[in-house]
Amino acid sequence: MNRELEYMFIECARVWIPDAEEVWKSAELTKDYKNGDPSLQLMLEDGTSLEHKLDPKTKNLPYLRNPDILVGENDLTALSYLHEPAVLHNLKVRFVDSKLIYTYCGIVLVAINPYETLPIYGSDIINAYSGQNMGDMDPHIFAVAEEAYKQMARDERNQSIIVSGESGAGKTVSAKYAMRYFATVSGSASEANVEEKVLASNPIMEAIGNAKTTRNDNSSRFGKYIEIGFDTRFRIIGANMRTYLLEKSRVVFQADEERNYHIFYQLCASSHLPEFKTLKLSSANDFLYTRQGRSPVIDGVDDTKELCTTRNAFTLLGINESYQMGLFQVLAAILHLGNVEIKDRDSDSSVIPPNNRHLTAFCDLVGVTYQDMSQWLCHRKLKTATETYIKTIPRLQATNARDALSKHIYAKLFNWIVEHVNKALITNVKQHSFIGVLDIYGFETFEINSFEQFCINYANEKLQQQFNMHVFKLEQEEYMKEQIPWTLIDFYDNQPCINLIEAKMGVLDLLDEECKMPKGSDDSWAQKLYNTHLKTCSLFEKPRMSNRAFIIQHFADKVEYQCDGFLAKNKDTVNEEQINVLKASKFDLLVELFQDEEKATSPTGQVQGTGGRTRLSIKPDKSREKSSKEHKKTVGCQFRNSLQMLMETLNATTPHYVRCIKPNDFKLAFTFDPKRAVQQLRACGVLETIRISAAGFPSRWTYQEFFSRYRVLMKQKDVLPDKKMTCRNVLEKLVQDQDKYQFGKTKIFFRAGQVAYLEKLRADKLRAACIRIQKTIRCWLARKKYLRKRSAAITIQRYTRGYQARCLAKFMRRTQAATIIQKYQRMYVEKKRYRQKQAAALAMQTILRAYMARQKYQALLREHKAVIIQKRVRGWLARCWYKRCLVSIVYLQCCIRRMRARRELKKLKIEARSVEHFKKLNKGMENKIMQLQRRIDEQSKENRTVNERLIGLESSYTAETERMRGDLNRLRGVEEEAKNKTNQVTSLLEELERLRKELSATQQEKKTIEDWAQTYRDEMEKMVSELKDQNGSLKKEKDDLNRLIQEQSQQMTEKMARAIAQETQQLETDLNEERSRYQNLLTEHLRLEEKYDDLKEEMVSSNVSKPGHRRTDSTHSSNESEYTYNSEYAELEEGSRAAEDVTRGIDTSLTLKLQKRLTELEQEKQSLRNELENKEEQFQRARARDDAEFKKARGAELEYESLKRQELESENKKLKHNLAEMRQSLLGDAAAGAGAPGSPAYKVLLEQLNASCEELDVRKEEVLILRSQLVSQKEAMHHKDEKETMTEPSVYAEDVSKLKDADELKQACIGLKDTNRLLEHQVQTQRRTYENEVEALRGELQNVKEENNRQQQLLAQNLQLPPEARIEASLQHEITRLTNENLDLMEQLEKQDRTIRKLKKQLKVYSKRIGEMGAGQTEGQTSPGQMVEEPIHPVNIPRREKDFQGMLEYKKEDELKLVKNLILELKPRGVAVNLIPGLPAYILFMCLRHADYVNDDQKVRTLLTSTINSIKKILKKRGDDFETVSFWLANTCRFLHCLKQYSGDEAFMKHNTSRQNEHCLSNFDLAEYRQVISDLAIQIYQQLIKCMENILQPMIVSGMLEHETIQGVSGVKPTGLRKRTSSIADEGTYTLDSILRQLSAFHSTMCQHGTDPELIKQVVKQQFYIIGAVTLNNLLLRKDMCSWSKGMQIRYNVSQLEEWLRDKGLMTCGAKETLEPLIQAAQLLQVKKKTDEDAEAICSMCLALTTAQIVKVLNLYTPVNEFEERVSVAFIRTIQTRLRDRCESPQLLMDTKMIYPVTFPFSPSSLALETIQIPSSLNLAFLTRV
Repeated sequence: MNRELEYMFIECARVWIPDAEEVWKSAELTKDYKNGDPSLQLMLEDGTSLEHKLDPKTKNLPYLRNPDILVGENDLTALSYLHEPAVLHNLKVRFVDSKLIYTYCGIVLVAINPYETLPIYGSDIINAYSGQNMGDMDPHIFAVAEEAYKQMARDERNQSIIVSGESGAGKTVSAKYAMRYFATVSGSASEANVEEKVLASNPIMEAIGNAKTTRNDNSSRFGKYIEIGFDTRFRIIGANMRTYLLEKSRVVFQADEERNYHIFYQLCASSHLPEFKTLKLSSANDFLYTRQGRSPVIDGVDDTKELCTTRNAFTLLGINESYQMGLFQVLAAILHLGNVEIKDRDSDSSVIPPNNRHLTAFCDLVGVTYQDMSQWLCHRKLKTATETYIKTIPRLQATNARDALSKHIYAKLFNWIVEHVNKALITNVKQHSFIGVLDIYGFETFEINSFEQFCINYANEKLQQQFNMHVFKLEQEEYMKEQIPWTLIDFYDNQPCINLIEAKMGVLDLLDEECKMPKGSDDSWAQKLYNTHLKTCSLFEKPRMSNRAFIIQHFADKVEYQCDGFLAKNKDTVNEEQINVLKASKFDLLVELFQDEEKATSPTGQVQGTGGRTRLSIKPDKSREKSSKEHKKTVGCQFRNSLQMLMETLNATTPHYVRCIKPNDFKLAFTFDPKRAVQQLRACGVLETIRISAAGFPSRWTYQEFFSRYRVLMKQKDVLPDKKMTCRNVLEKLVQDQDKYQFGKTKIFFRAGQVAYLEKLRADKLRAACIRIQKTIRCWLARKKYLRKRSAAITIQRYTRGYQARCLAKFMRRTQAATIIQKYQRMYVEKKRYRQKQAAALAMQTILRAYMARQKYQALLREHKAVIIQKRVRGWLARCWYKRCLVSIVYLQCCIRRMRARRELKKLKIEARSVEHFKKLNKGMENKIMQLQRRIDEQSKENRTVNERLIGLESSYTAETERMRGDLNRLRGVEEEAKNKTNQVTSLLEELERLRKELSATQQEKKTIEDWAQTYRDEMEKMVSELKDQNGSLKKEKDDLNRLIQEQSQQMTEKMARAIAQETQQLETDLNEERSRYQNLLTEHLRLEEKYDDLKEEMVSSNVSKPGHRRTDSTHSSNESEYTYNSEYAELEEGSRAAEDVTRGIDTSLTLKLQKRLTELEQEKQSLRNELENKEEQFQRARARDDAEFKKARGAELEYESLKRQELESENKKLKHNLAEMRQSLLGDAAAGAGAPGSPAYKVLLEQLNASCEELDVRKEEVLILRSQLVSQKEAMHHKDEKETMTEPSVYAEDVSKLKDADELKQACIGLKDTNRLLEHQVQTQRRTYENEVEALRGELQNVKEENNRQQQLLAQNLQLPPEARIEASLQHEITRLTNENLDLMEQLEKQDRTIRKLKKQLKVYSKRIGEMGAGQTEGQTSPGQMVEEPIHPVNIPRREKDFQGMLEYKKEDELKLVKNLILELKPRGVAVNLIPGLPAYILFMCLRHADYVNDDQKVRTLLTSTINSIKKILKKRGDDFETVSFWLANTCRFLHCLKQYSGDEAFMKHNTSRQNEHCLSNFDLAEYRQVISDLAIQIYQQLIKCMENILQPMIVSGMLEHETIQGVSGVKPTGLRKRTSSIADEGTYTLDSILRQLSAFHSTMCQHGTDPELIKQVVKQQFYIIGAVTLNNLLLRKDMCSWSKGMQIRYNVSQLEEWLRDKGLMTCGAKETLEPLIQAAQLLQVKKKTDEDAEAICSMCLALTTAQIVKVLNLYTPVNEFEERVSVAFIRTIQTRLRDRCESPQLLMDTKMIYPVTFPFSPSSLALETIQIPSSLNLAFLTRV
């Protein structure tokens, strides 16, 4: 022991030391501890050094801290060091850092109130915990509830869940969640929704029994024990509630910051409602009983809404509105009574002022007289042996009496409500077992403790004793089971404290005795206590400074009780006269409250139920007198008796403990106050549990777990085949003290601290191994570095020497090369020099010779050019002489002309003064003005086109131009006048002077205009330049805008593309949701049908008197025949009559609901029948119309045949006439000798005659055939139901005898030709008429189809009705009849089509024969006998037998045999292995084809109905067999594909062969049946998924999480009392290989059955979703699985699943994507989790995980070894901040029940139906191939 201590208390060891603020503080040793040292050298976490003195007497060392890997464990008993600081620190780490509020402590669940709503109580969490072992999941109240439920079902023993804790710790919420779990998991045994009623009792009890205190806003001020009853199938059938010690004093008094019961404030807040006007209520501050605490409002609570919830709960529990208003009336009366003011009359009497409005309101509400109540509030009656006195009482006593009455009324009301709640929760079904939930107050101690705290602590003493005994018993059982020597464990027994309270002469006994004394008082009772117990009991003490108080040492703490008020509260007396006044009330409810005093004041408040319900209670076998005495029992005595009953109940059940802890007094979320927590841990017994565990062997390991964890401490030689011996040998070497451990049968038991010691040894061994590994690796690295350097040096040397050698060789080669180069260079130089000289000589010769040649050439050229120059010069000289002569001649001419011009000039000067001169001048001026005008106009037009801004300027310019034009016109007028007055010279001279003036003015104006034009031009140029600049800027802006528009267009295009993609995705999502919703409705429909079948079976089986009236399965499809419906409806009526005797054992409400629903269904059936009759009448009318049309068509056909006959007869007559003429001509010619026999003419005529005779014979035969057909058609018209047959030979003989004359035949032929055209016209008219009628029939058929669709919609709506109204099968049968009518109408239409085709065919035949009559010639000659008999043969020729058409024929009576052999008794294994896939589907379709071929609608209908019902039946019988479900899923899909492939729709015929197209259905449209079969396929698919899920579910967690696929990666951590499933592969455990083998088995089975590949992909996708969802959910609920090594295991397992997908070719089916959340969770476990960069990487990586899931994984992350680090709280906060903007569901777990919507893509078969052979093994010999 000393060696171990010295080994543990070494430097860097961490210990716990006491602290005044934090209770316990962590410190680290800075120096090794040696035995005998007086102190320890420590350093606190903040770096402060400390010397911790040891107690010199005890030498007790401080508590050691657990290793970090054990901190935060789910079970406190898993801690190696079990002591108070370890427990407190573990709870704090889990609560504050990991946000985990639940922790196991052995058999106790510790629940810390988070003061925050957490998303851990949803239905997904309930489903996750359902069916799990308690140790396999993280601690939760649901785990405790599941354990209780499981033990109840397994051990057939009642259970109890004891929820305790102080006010505000969350007891009520925990109890509520436990009841919700039972209600969700078990369901209800009837349709009365008992589980809803059980949950509905909570808001009622909270309203009348909960109140706000300083510690809790919703504190339960009473204790309650709720028994939830279950039947033999462990479904909730009812509940019962017991209440304990209601705090009645709260009704009349509340401390500061507290409230009265919630119901009072709810009523005051709702006083404005019309129904509450009569209560005369107002604000809560107006009433004394609700304003004393000065806190009438609770933050976040709406009392008005809470009252609505309370009223709804009352209604659900059967308390009607009148009773509710009565309850509210009594509560309002209590408030008014509290406001009744009592005044002093004198010192001994009091009085109520007259007309007190509150007392008046009280009397009006409770129905009593004002006078009586006011009198007895201020008086009391005293009785003596002989007389009765009425005595006045002072004001204080009157006030106390008033408050006592208020408390008494409220207590009565409380008990009445509890009683009626129990009545509502009781059913007449026999209770098999129950689970009790005890929500009771915890240990309480305040500054002033009174009678209520005394009773509460007394109850907690009893519960603590029961808890200690249970823990002790479990420990003893565990030791005995493991065959470990049992030694008594010393644990605290609080029996002395209980004796002090309840034993004879105990506190309660003395209190009751004092209450019986006439003048008993609190002081005298206190003195009795002092005298009795002060010296005899060590647990009883007297305060030093008080004589009116006492102290009791409870198991949790010392409590000082004030004696004031003990006697009054224990007596709980009420003025009897006041009670009598209330009993005489006119208010019925108040009288009911007080009519049975014993019943009303019973603390249990329960009524004995009926129906065999077992309940622990006191038997009422006492006499009436004794009951009256019991009525006078004190409150303490009643509480003691009820507590004794409770303890008897708990002892008779298996208890489960929930201890609720209040973390702080300020209701702060996730804030942990160590002082308050330690107080509650001590008070609730958690530390006592730890102490009991620590006293024995708290740490327990299986041999396999120990071997796996501490294998590193073993040597190879120590490992034996027997692991038990191996562990024994190793432990003996590691732990010398054998008292520190014990070997059991399956486990090793360790003392406290030994696991930490072994963990330290393991850590040291691993650390040493790490150092050795580091040393070896460093050595290896250094040697590798040295060898690398050595190799590099050798390489360098080698390359250097090589380089030097190469340099020498290079030098030698260069020297030799230089010599050679010199030789060749010299040779080259000499050769070059020689060549240069030779070239120079040649060049000189060449140049010289060229020079001489050029000189000679130039001389010749000069001579030639000189000749040319001479020629040119001589020509030039001649031309010059000519030019000089010409110039002289011109000069002479000019002189002469000049002379003449001068003469003319003189004349012109004279004429210059004439008018013409002025005229010319004006004309030039006009031209200039016109030019100016044109230029201005052109510039104006140019400027106008440049910019619109010049419009104003241009308009002004235009005006000026107009003015100038006016002047111009005026000048023109002047010019005209000048022309007219040419002869008036004088006037012209005068006018000339005026014109000169005007000319000067015009010139001046012209100059002005020119100046203005120049200015205007400059302005225009400037403006044009500005406009160009603006144009450039506008172009630039335009380009920018175009670019912006293009960018926006591109963005809009991209945005639209994204929007379209999103919309498409949304549409796909909506389609999948709608498909999923539809398939869920089908599932719900199937479930309700099965439930309805079960109810029918129960009703029939329970009816012993009529065993023959057994109903058949009602789960028929919507296309069953009318006969099936009628027969089943008759059976339904018989079953309902047979069930009348059974209704006694069934809930009355359910029976009434069923009867009501049956009446509604009868009415609906009658309406549907009426509608059906109308449809039948319409159908009959349509049929009669069709018959008339058919007769009309047949009459037209007969007329046509008669016309043909007449035409043939006329033709025959014509032929006869021609024949006679020919004979006469032949006779005439013969006489002349020209046509003598043998002549050519005679031969020709004879041949024509023979041909005509032969043709005549043919026509006779045709006439006979026509006559026979006419007769047969007449018979057909006479006998409608018979087929066409040939007439008797005698008829033919008569017809033939009538046509024997050749003239008649000739006339018939002539008539036939004449009437042919008329007949064709009539046929066309008839065809058009018939087509119109067909269109009318089609329209009527469409109306019938629409009516059918409406009926189907009505059916779909009815399927969504409540469960009790699910008798909807009759509606399906009615729709079946309407469908049959549609099929009949289609049948009639097809018959009409066939008639048309037949008439057309006959018309073509007859037309062909008529055409052959004139041109056809036959060879040979027939005898008269053949003409008579041959017409009979064409009709009687038998049909030639056709080839096999892919149809199977069966008789109607063989249909049941077909269904039985092919469906019900077929073994899928043999069919799948030996025969072609989908053979049953092909056989059924071939039978269906034959029924369609023969046009038998009844046969088609019954075959399809029988097939569907038989498949449902076999699936119901063998629905848990995967092979069967898979087989029928494949065959149902194949049958559906066949119905589509051969339906005749072009969309399904694209891939058919021509032969397959010939096999299409011809008479019936089975589209509606395809929908029914598709729904059946969906149901089978969901059954398949459910079957697979049931098979895979037990494998997933074990194979994906628990099993170590990579051995040695993850170690096993120490576990607590609740062991988890071992991750070591034992026999029978599932591994990943098990999952892969099962998946392969599923895949191979579906492939063998011929399942469509697309459907297989959907199944595999669903399988992988289930695997991923279940694995991730368990990961999120298991703290021990969230580690780095487990993440590696998960990723490896996922890679194996992906490899399986790759091998099967299923990577594209979407299965891998379903594993993405699991993959990301595994990556999250392995990535770094420290810096902000890590947080950013996590946020970008975990896109498939929700924020809640990411935070949950980070919170649960637990290091398995000391080398791993925990995730800091700051890092988790960073993650939450970054993920705050995510829009996602707050749901934590994935929905494992979600099923992807299934689709059945059309998959045509290439198999030809005619090639299918039926094996004899199917026993289908009665089928005939057609």
